[in-house]
Amino acid sequence: MNSIKYLKFNEIDPDDLLSVLNQQNVRNHLIPHSLFDSCTVRQWIKAKTDHDSAPGCRIRAVIINNMLAGWCGIQKDNEKFELAIVISKSYWGTGPFIFKDLLSWAKEFGHQEVLIHLLEPRREYRFLKRISTITHETKIFGKKFITYHIAV
Repeated sequence: MNSIKYLKFNEIDPDDLLSVLNQQNVRNHLIPHSLFDSCTVRQWIKAKTDHDSAPGCRIRAVIINNMLAGWCGIQKDNEKFELAIVISKSYWGTGPFIFKDLLSWAKEFGHQEVLIHLLEPRREYRFLKRISTITHETKIFGKKFITYHIAV
């Protein structure tokens, strides 16, 4: 079993996150954007830290076996809340454990429902389809996503 810890972004070196955020196999699942550099990753972290301070939100760096694996969190999506898990491919098997922790945080915040947006052409996840109350296509920044509504 992997040891998973969650740290605030001010507890990690921002440059360590560059190697995760710039991995092509991670970028394939995100809205297209330029590669991060030392300056832009700090701007991105500042924006995520601002999200973290909003009521009902929690954004954290993911540490697996004492290594920075990526980030996860609950962030605002208009008037709803979205779950995000962005981790290096070598840690993708830990996603279900992180997902359970995120649902626990959502319950702690009193959320009734959370959303998960997966960029197409990513395959549909049977597990998410099975536990979602609604599944539909969404356009975000002109890109098509499959959106899952998950009851907490």
